[in-house]
Formats: sequence, C-alpha cells, structure tokens
Amino acid sequence: MNTANLQMEGVLMAVATLCRLLRQKGIADEAEIEAALAEAEEALANDALRPEQLSHANVEAALFPLRFLREANRRDLPEAHAAYTEIAATVGRTRRAAD
Repeated sequence: MNTANLQMEGVLMAVATLCRLLRQKGIADEAEIEAALAEAEEALANDALRPEQLSHANVEAALFPLRFLREANRRDLPEAHAAYTEIAATVGRTRRAAD
C-alpha cells in the first residue's frame, strides 16, 4: 500500500475523532458538521478551475475524504470507534450504488 494512503487514513481518523469531540462538547451538532462537510464537498466537486483533463476517478478520489468524514459523522457511536476500513467500505458501497 502507498505510504500516502496510510497517512491519509491517519488524518481522516484524527479529523473524525475531532468532529466527534465537537459534538460531545456541544460545540457543533451532527447537522452543523454535516452541513459544513457537504458544503466543502459541493465546492470541491464543482471547482471550475480544476483542469479539464482530470479524470472522473481522480475527482472521486479527491472527494473521498469528505465523504468519509460525512459517513463518520453520521455514526452516533459515543465512546465507540468504528474502524477506518468499515467506514471506507460503507462510502465505497454508497458511491457504487449512486453511480
């Protein structure tokens, strides 16, 4: 596996944990975090300055971190930590169903 993928896995789990902490502390609720992540995903998906030669697969790869965090945010598992692979697999199944 590419080392960058492993680094991304760690960063995504760290951010997911921080989002859960924001919820636990009452700083932001699930809907607010979802709205912020959805806004970021929409902006990234519709970036008019992105090079036209970038493939659909590359755009999907760029969107994966946001989709991962949105899925992690949907899981209301206080004190429980879902595995990266479980969340990533859910995102992958969701994307295949949508395509």
